[in-house]
Formats: sequence, structure tokens, C-alpha cells
Amino acid sequence: MIFTQLQCTLKAQGYEPCYCFTEVSGVYKLPCKAGIMISRGEIYRLIYDIVLSRPEDYLSIYQSSCNHNCLKCHSWYFAQVANGHWYSPSEVLSEILKYSERVTVWEPRNRATMWHASDLCAHCGSCILTGTPGAYCPGKLSPNKISWSPQGYGPARNIISFTGGDLYCQPAFYIKVFKLIKRETSNMWIHIETNGYGLTLKNLEVLYEAGLDSVWLDMKAYYEDTYRFLCGTSNKWVLELPALIHDMDIILEIVLLYIPGLVEVDQIEKFAEHIANIDKDIPVMLLAFFPEYKLSHLRTPILEEMITAYRALRRKLNNVRVGNIGVFCKTTKCIDDLIESIGRDAVAL
Repeated sequence: MIFTQLQCTLKAQGYEPCYCFTEVSGVYKLPCKAGIMISRGEIYRLIYDIVLSRPEDYLSIYQSSCNHNCLKCHSWYFAQVANGHWYSPSEVLSEILKYSERVTVWEPRNRATMWHASDLCAHCGSCILTGTPGAYCPGKLSPNKISWSPQGYGPARNIISFTGGDLYCQPAFYIKVFKLIKRETSNMWIHIETNGYGLTLKNLEVLYEAGLDSVWLDMKAYYEDTYRFLCGTSNKWVLELPALIHDMDIILEIVLLYIPGLVEVDQIEKFAEHIANIDKDIPVMLLAFFPEYKLSHLRTPILEEMITAYRALRRKLNNVRVGNIGVFCKTTKCIDDLIESIGRDAVAL
């Protein structure tokens, strides 16, 4: 095999390199060296799994190796450790074409998000298992639109999401695979889940030109010292991204995480004001932290904390939902109390 080494695009564009590392067989390498390979003129991405994910209801391509070393990483076993198989763009396309035959719900581009999945299905599977809708069913889909995946029941939407480890700082692989998707399919939307660190203006522009439709931006923390503690990097230009993405005709959704003791209502309020200054209608999903990886000693938020954070967001923003319900609600009474407090439409099940 003949390999070509990648150069840091962040450094070349005048940004701070990530200074993060991925474990490869007991050795630590820069994430772009661990997760992307060029061999004999073809570019490959290390991919852990490809599966119809819940509750997102789209095809998720779980990538290994990441430009963040997040202390709370819930995918650390493949994001922080090289783990998976090498896929070329054409091999990824093959998986997408197979998935396109399973699609049961064809969404318009403006709904090419995780956020919009929650108004279609509660993912209980009751309509399939018992023949009757579940208690929280939104009543939008007939049972023939619901299918099984290893992550549970729900529809299969016409969205391809690149998730897991984040290496959008190296856009070459994505440019090639995005162009293939757009060339070979007419109505499959391309979505990325990202920390935003690699989305410099130049990288964002070339990804958009290649076919990027929507972005899930996980903003993690508002204060830079908290962000650097959590992720090992700066968030200076991550905070600039919502405005850039919004102005480029890319569909944007923002994910915020409530972490007791680290990211609480004060930072949630800062985010609300920041987002509202761009567009009050940007969809925002508030998620609950759960102990994992190097933050396994921290607790999850409680119901009252999530309601307080939700209300802080809603004072400034129009489209806010609460997800990860199972993290802080272990009983149906808790779910009922949440719905009574903020409304069924604001609860993503």
C-alpha cells in the first residue's frame, strides 16, 4: 500500500490546530492521521458502523477518530479509539443506495434534521407490537411507515447523517462522497452532526458546494474555559458558526447539553441570547447529560433542572425541544409531568 499524509487544514488556514489525539493500537496519533487514509489515489474514512438510528430516524454513518477529546464522549470507544473498517466514497454510496430502498418517509429539505424526527413518532413500537398507538404517539404516521432497526422502531427518513468522530476539518473525503450522493440520488438529504471545530468558512463553503444540506451543531459550552476543559479545544469560531450556516442556505439545528456543575442555566441563557440574535426560529434541542467516559462521576440533571433550562431557552427562542428523556425520566409519571409542564410538542421521545 502507498499512503499519502494529510496536512492540517486548520493550521494552513490560520486557525488553532486541535492538538487532540486518537489511540491506534496503543499509540496516539493526530485524529486526521488515524481516521482518514489516502492510498493509491483513493481517499478512505474509518467507519465504525452504518445503521438506521433512533430517535433520529435517518441513516447514521458512525465515524471513528475525532478532532475533539471530549471528557463526556459517549462514543469514546470508536471516536477516541481507532475502531472500524475503511470505506471509500463509492463504498459509502453503496450503503446509501441500499438504504434508499428502505425509506418510508420522504422529507422536504427544510426538515432534514434530527429535531424534526420527534414530531413524527414516539419510537415506542406499540403500533407494530400491539396494533394500537402508544400513549405518546403524535398520530402522524400509519404503521406501514414504521420499521425496525437495531436501535428500535420508527420511520426511515430520506436523510444521510455523518456522525460520531468529527473530521470535517479535512473536507476532501466528504466533498467526494457528497458529490456522489447528489449525482446518484435525487432526493436524499446530506446531514452532518458536528462540533463545528473544523467548519472554517472555507471548509463550510466547499462542503456546501459539494451538496451539504443540513448541520446538527453541538455547541457544548458557551464559556471558552469550560469548553476547553470539556473538549480540549477553543470554541471561538464555533460561536460564529450559527450565523455563517444560517446565511449560507444550509438547514441548521443546534444541540445544547445540560451538564450539572459544568453547563447549567447561566450558559444555556447565553446560548439563547446568542441564537436569538441570529434567528429566533432556529430549531434547538436541549439534551440531558449522562455520565460516561471521563465524566462518569457526575450526575444526570433532574426533571426540574431540565424544565428550568427549557424555559430559559423559550424566553428567547421559538422552536425548542427537550430530548434524552429517558436519561432523567425513569417513570411514565415523570414523562407526564414533563409534558404537563412544557407541552407534548416540546418533548422529543
